[in-house]
Amino acid sequence: MDYLNRGLAPLPASVWDAIDGRAIKAARERLTGRRFLDIEGPFGAGLTTIEVGNDDYCRQPGPDEAGAILGRALPVPMLRKSFRLSIRRVAAHVENGQPLDLSPAEDAAEAVADREEEFIYKGQVDFGIPGLLTVDGRHQIAGSDWSSPDGALKDVLAAATTLDDAGFRGPYALVLAPAYYNDLFHLYPGTDVIGLEHLRRLCTAGIYKTAIEGGALIDASVGVLVQGQDFHAGYVGHDGVHYQLYISESIVVRIDKPRAICAIGARTASRQGRAAASG
Repeated sequence: MDYLNRGLAPLPASVWDAIDGRAIKAARERLTGRRFLDIEGPFGAGLTTIEVGNDDYCRQPGPDEAGAILGRALPVPMLRKSFRLSIRRVAAHVENGQPLDLSPAEDAAEAVADREEEFIYKGQVDFGIPGLLTVDGRHQIAGSDWSSPDGALKDVLAAATTLDDAGFRGPYALVLAPAYYNDLFHLYPGTDVIGLEHLRRLCTAGIYKTAIEGGALIDASVGVLVQGQDFHAGYVGHDGVHYQLYISESIVVRIDKPRAICAIGARTASRQGRAAASG
């Protein structure tokens, strides 16, 4: 089934290959959840929900009442962003070998990647989709001042101890807000070692910068990413001036073990001081 409508597009395979290659490269630079979570699939565009948990009674039935046993399902969101390519520019590329500007495809891919990251970490409450930083049952510790490497090390070790006590002994991934990640480039006093290098010995599943608040230490056994449609470009039509295309995918994080997550609160004295100074 050609649900991407590529068969209707007047574009040669070489152009589709170029679009796919540039889009995937642009998205890969922003995607962090895929670097430490296993991926199941792709299962196809028809995957709209996945079963989670065990079937159970919605409530205990009375002595003369029939029981109702229900399952639980998690929606699989479709993520999509449109873009356009000039018909004349594509023709110049195909017919005359001129360079083709694929930055619109890269921008669309980055938008889809950012949305995937948002769903992985924050979820979507309105649709009953939990994220790694919002799921019930996760651990939480207060953040401290990361303006020195000692503050970062203290928080991450506290998070590791919390997970270890809960039976999760790694490998650990550390995900951080950009400001927290950048603080890890401070040198330890009297050494040429930065905090990032020091923490890599503990966070063997990687340390990643993404658009969240605070941070989280996550055991890699926390769950999996379930993919319906793989990351692809599709065709809508044209208006005589532009080809109308889009980037889309469908994916959701299935959190099997919420207690494999220890969130680190977004509270540092260094950033509070910077905010006051800028105000």
